[in-house]
Amino acid sequence: MNEKTTDLLHKLVSDRIVPGVSYTMIHKEEEQSEVFGKRQLEPSLQELLPDLKYDVASLTKVVGTTTVILKLVDEGRLAFDDKVIKYLPNFFDGRVTIRHLLTHTSGITGYIKNRNELSAQELLKALYTLHVGPTFENEVVYTDIGMIFLGLIIEKFYKRPVQRVITEVVLKPLNLNNSTFIPLKNECVPTEITKKRGLIQGVVHDPKAYILQQHCGSAGLFMTIKDLVKFTKWLLSESTSRTFFKTDIVNELFKDQTPTHNLGRTYGWDLRDNQANEVCIYHTGYTGTFILIDKKQQDALIVLTNRVHPHTPNDEFLLRRDQIIDEYLGEKEI
Repeated sequence: MNEKTTDLLHKLVSDRIVPGVSYTMIHKEEEQSEVFGKRQLEPSLQELLPDLKYDVASLTKVVGTTTVILKLVDEGRLAFDDKVIKYLPNFFDGRVTIRHLLTHTSGITGYIKNRNELSAQELLKALYTLHVGPTFENEVVYTDIGMIFLGLIIEKFYKRPVQRVITEVVLKPLNLNNSTFIPLKNECVPTEITKKRGLIQGVVHDPKAYILQQHCGSAGLFMTIKDLVKFTKWLLSESTSRTFFKTDIVNELFKDQTPTHNLGRTYGWDLRDNQANEVCIYHTGYTGTFILIDKKQQDALIVLTNRVHPHTPNDEFLLRRDQIIDEYLGEKEI
């Protein structure tokens, strides 16, 4: 199954781009999975083992926050074109909608001084000092801020922290029992080693998520490869609409949902085309995670690495990741 893609994944480790890799490829009823390389390189060398949890970083956006928003829309409690200001009265621009936040077309911009040094309360307050720039509605500018605001909207509905909502509304019902926002350290693959925080392990790597903790909808989730496979199969399944959603809202993910319908993003997810020009959904995480799902072909690629270990930056990984995705999309049996 996908030999060239498999070779490229192995080269990530043999070329010392990442310490280790956990991946699964799905092709209809078949699965190919491997775990190889190291769990950590510093301060001591440790082998990578199956069933360890990874800080999946921005995959939190699509597994968690986006899925909760879809649930709210599916239940008729929220609409994609509702104005954000309807739910967050202090929001700074009356034009911005849920759709804009989900598709990264809100144009939110601005500078928060000493952002990583603020308390959670100070950071949340500072987010409302931002503004909408000239890219509004006409360009995709990827940002965590939109998902953080969506998390705050979720909190308005459920009256509890967004990460607790994700746990109760998504993780538990889908039996993602090895996914959590509060993992045990020894169950986790470590991420970066920094002067300020030392070896980061079992605690979120992302600075904003580290500050906001349970109120962050953009990062913070720890998952095993098996749970991500379970989530992926759930999205691929035809029974999803009957067991979790009332409508066929999942199929709407596989369409361009930007305001102009031509900017290559859907609700939460990025979009990619396979060889047959069929739409696949795709997302990455800063720590070295990525997932691509082709519902039409019943195919998927799920990859977890700790590319920020022991240190950032690691731009070579980004080039290799794009190469892997291009190879996978070009190589799949159509």
